[in-house]
Amino acid sequence: MLDDLNELRTFHRILALGSLSAAARELGIGLAVVSKRLATLERRAGIRLVNRTTRRLSATEDGRALFLHVERMLEELDVAEAHLSGGAEQPHGILRISAPISFGRVHLVGLAAVLVDRFPKLDIELKLNDRIIDLVEERIDIAVRIGPPRDSSAVMRKLADNTRILVAAPSYFERHRRPLAPEDLRTHRFLRYDDNMLPWTLIGPDGVAFEVVTPCRLRADSGDAVLDWALAGHGITFKSQVDVCAELEAGQLEIVLPGWESPPAPIYALLPSGKHLAAKTRVFLDALAEGVATHMRGRQ
Repeated sequence: MLDDLNELRTFHRILALGSLSAAARELGIGLAVVSKRLATLERRAGIRLVNRTTRRLSATEDGRALFLHVERMLEELDVAEAHLSGGAEQPHGILRISAPISFGRVHLVGLAAVLVDRFPKLDIELKLNDRIIDLVEERIDIAVRIGPPRDSSAVMRKLADNTRILVAAPSYFERHRRPLAPEDLRTHRFLRYDDNMLPWTLIGPDGVAFEVVTPCRLRADSGDAVLDWALAGHGITFKSQVDVCAELEAGQLEIVLPGWESPPAPIYALLPSGKHLAAKTRVFLDALAEGVATHMRGRQ
């Protein structure tokens, strides 16, 4: 039977940290003990759980399946121990977060480093990608989305209000006439990383909508690449305010047509379940909401 908690904890840390020696250091035991616990666990299970070579270590298919079960079990055990001891539950375990690349670079990278320093038992894994992923299939604890979420089954928590705005570098307007009305945009150069065929919708101060048709000669599948083009003065792009607050504050970019912006594109955190909110999830969400709010206030 797989009932030795030390063996299961050791197995979990081996795969979480990627090596036997790292697990030994974290657990404060000898490398020989870690190796013996893994061998004993595999013997009890009757299957190989970890593939080991001189250069790398990886889980077998059975090892990956067991790892997920052990991870959930250890988290529940830690919660139970915290309740029994009368203490507050501390963030622990692996927190997997999915977010758009630009948002993650600006808002999550630094925050993740701060939180793992603050909470010794917390590990954070960022999955930065502009595609929509399945939270359950990819074992995501928190998915950050900008704009109305499509995941009808997920639990949503609004983090901040947000809209998209037209921005360009001051150097761009040294070579091109500044637009005074949406109609003036027809003669300008645009930078895009989304569907080139869809118009950009702007809502004016009086609530009137205007669609900007934006054929462009510079397109990329990376928001960061498009931002680099904009900073270099190559054209106008349509960005979430939350992604360009720092550049606007520093004067590297400026708003084109102030008062005209997209329909609301709020920032949401999506959670796969609304039952028990683990301490690691709660702490990260609170810190992220506070960080984004502070960032946005800098532009007000």
